[in-house]
Amino acid sequence: MTEVLLGSTLSALATGLGALPILFLQNTITHRWRDILLAFTAGIMMAASMMSLLPEALNQGGFLEVFAGLFLGVLVLTTLEKKIPHIDLEHSKYGIQFDEKAFLIIAAITMHNLPEGLSVGVSYASEQSETGNLIAFAIGLQNAPEGFLVALFLFNQNIGKFKALIIATMTGAVEIITSLLGFYLTSFADNLVPYGLSFAAGAMLFIIYKELIPESHGDGNERNATYSFILGILFMILLIETFG
Repeated sequence: MTEVLLGSTLSALATGLGALPILFLQNTITHRWRDILLAFTAGIMMAASMMSLLPEALNQGGFLEVFAGLFLGVLVLTTLEKKIPHIDLEHSKYGIQFDEKAFLIIAAITMHNLPEGLSVGVSYASEQSETGNLIAFAIGLQNAPEGFLVALFLFNQNIGKFKALIIATMTGAVEIITSLLGFYLTSFADNLVPYGLSFAAGAMLFIIYKELIPESHGDGNERNATYSFILGILFMILLIETFG
């Protein structure tokens, strides 16, 4: 219990950590560095899904459990994608602009964080003790640039830097609740673990291919983003081999 609470808290608060540079930022960042960072986190999440979550789900269940859980994860993210206002970044060399109202942006980010927290909680219920830590780390790395983008958006909307930091941090804090929910559900019903792990993998794969990769390839930085994606995969493989 203590481990899942600590892991989910650190993963969730990585959103605020990623937003921290906003306090020292005078202008905005180039899309080149933003794309490199997004692709790196996509690589980390890809390796976590394919080399940690899905193998563990197969080990504790079978193909049918993996199929059902992965399909459900994709379905939930697809539903959120359709029902919740989506954030489309305008591709320009400098700056990031949004058409949506600030409240809708914050609501969208917050809702999209819910299944990520669930992924962390389910991973801690796995028989492999390090799976939860690895997934919490992967989600945390994905949360960091997300928190920065939220804070940057709020900063561009003439909201104070400190207030932007607090709001960005709170959008990630909701993951703690869903993380504990996922952990308790799978702890009380062991047969749910392979479904939960596959659900987490499906949700992460959806985020990778639908969000992170397209966003990192929209400004002419495809080659740099591709290199960064591969480095992200290798980095996560190193962590799995070291701590898995």
